[in-house]
Amino acid sequence: MSISLLLEMAQDAGPDRTAVVSDDLRLTTAELSALADGGAGVIAASGARHVAYVGAGGAMLPLLLFASARAAVPVTPLNYRLSADGLRALLDRLPDPLVVVDDEYRDAVGDGYRTIGSAEFLDAARTAEPAAEFADPDAVGVVLFTSGTTSKPKAVELSHANLTSYIMGTVEFASAEPDDAALICVPPYHIAGVSAALSNLYAGRKMVYLTQFDAGRWVDLVTGEGVTSATVVPTMLDRIVSVLETRGTTLPTLRTLAYGGSKVPLPLVRKALSLLPAVGFVNAYGLTETSSTIAVLTPDDHRAALAASDEAAIRRLGSVGQPVPGIEVEIRADDGTVLGAGETGELFVRGEQVSGKYTDIGSVLDEQGWFPTKDVAFLDEEGYLFIGGRSDDTIIRGGENIAPAEIEDVLVEHPHVRDCAVVGADDPEWGQIIVAVVVAQPGTEPDVEDLRSHVRSQLRGSRTPDRVVFRDELPTNATGKVLRRELVDELNQDPSPAQPAV
Repeated sequence: MSISLLLEMAQDAGPDRTAVVSDDLRLTTAELSALADGGAGVIAASGARHVAYVGAGGAMLPLLLFASARAAVPVTPLNYRLSADGLRALLDRLPDPLVVVDDEYRDAVGDGYRTIGSAEFLDAARTAEPAAEFADPDAVGVVLFTSGTTSKPKAVELSHANLTSYIMGTVEFASAEPDDAALICVPPYHIAGVSAALSNLYAGRKMVYLTQFDAGRWVDLVTGEGVTSATVVPTMLDRIVSVLETRGTTLPTLRTLAYGGSKVPLPLVRKALSLLPAVGFVNAYGLTETSSTIAVLTPDDHRAALAASDEAAIRRLGSVGQPVPGIEVEIRADDGTVLGAGETGELFVRGEQVSGKYTDIGSVLDEQGWFPTKDVAFLDEEGYLFIGGRSDDTIIRGGENIAPAEIEDVLVEHPHVRDCAVVGADDPEWGQIIVAVVVAQPGTEPDVEDLRSHVRSQLRGSRTPDRVVFRDELPTNATGKVLRRELVDELNQDPSPAQPAV
C-alpha cells in the first residue's frame, strides 16, 4: 500500500486531532490531509519526476512525504548542512527534481533547478487543484542518501511497501492516548525523521517539532506541550542530562524516551535512567536500508538489566535488544557460515521492510533476500543483539583484527572519561596502531598510562591503546555518529611513535 493511506486512515479515525505542531503552525489531521492533496497538485502541475527538500524540517517533512506520495513521485529530504557544492552534487543525481527549499538555504541551492520556497509551497498547497493518486506499493516512495563519511553517498531507495510494512508491523493503529505527544528533533534527511512522521501519525500521536536542537528548549517543550515520548541521538541525550542535572528538573509527562542513531556510552545511559526513573527507555537500532528500526531494547529490558545480578543479563543493557516483528537476523562468518550464540560476525537481516536497493547500483540482497549490514555483531543465548561497530572500522594491527567497540566499552567506564572513540592510524611497523581519542570528564585530567592500564587490566595486552589523545569533543554528524574518518585523517598527519602494548 502507499504511505498516503496512512494519512487517510489517521484522518478517518480523528480528523480534528492535532497532528503537527511546528513553531507557530498547528495542523489537525484533516488540515494536513487537505494540504497534502493540494501539495500533490502543486507537484503534479510542475511536471517534476522527483521532489527534493532542503530545509530543517518541521511540518514540511510530513507534508512533503504525503504530498509526494499522492502525486506518485519520490521525495528526498537532503542534508541542509552540506556545503553548496555537496548539496548540488546530490541534487544533480535526482531526475528532474522540484526543489522545495527553506529561505535560509536558497543560496546554497543556487540557480539551475526548478525551485520553490517552503512558505510558497505551503501557500500554493492551500489553493491548488488537489491531486490524489495511489502509487504502486512497489514504487519508490522515499530516497535517502547515506551519510557518506568515508565514500560517495549512496542513494537508498525505499518503496511504499518497505515503509508501510515497517509501520504496520511495529505500530498499533490509533493506539495513542488523546493527550499523547511526540517530540521530534531528529533531522528530516535521516530515516529516523521519516519514520517518526509516519509512525506517530499512524498511532494518532501529536507531533511536536524542534527543528534546531537545544537541550534547554527541548526540556521546555516537553513541559509546555505535555510531551509523552521522544527520540534523541547520543549527543542530544548527553546535553539533556546536563540540563536536567543543572536545573534539578523532572519531566512528569514523559513516559518513553528512545535513543539511537549510534552507540550510547553505558555510563550516560545509567545516569539518564537514574535521573528519570519513571521514564521507559528504549534503545532502537536500524539502518536507512531497513526503513528504520529492526531491533529494540524495551523499557522492561532496561529495568531487568539494571536489576540483574547475572553477568549475562547485566550486559544486555549494552545490547540493542531483540528483532522487531517481521525481521529475521543472522550472524555470518566471512565464508558465509551462519554462526551461533556468542560468535561474532557480520549481521544480515531479512524482512518486508528491508530494501537493500540503491539508485544506479540495484539490489544488494542475496538470493534468499538477506541484506548485508556491514555491522559487526553477535547474538547472546536469549537472542539479544549486540552491535560491535562497522566492519570498515576494524583495526588491523600486526595482522590481528581488533574491534574498536571492544576497547571503547572498557575505556568509557573509567571515571575520568566522558566519551571516547578508538580508531586505527597508519603505522610503518604495525600497519595500523590503536589510538584512543578521549573526551575527559569536566574537572579531571586523565593520566595516559592510567587509561592504558585500565584497558590492559580487562582486555588482552594487544588491545591496549598505542596512543591516547585528548579532545574537547568528538566530531559527529547530526545523528550522533562519530566521524571516524576525520579522526583518522587528522591522526595520520601526526604519526607519533606507538607506546609499547605491554
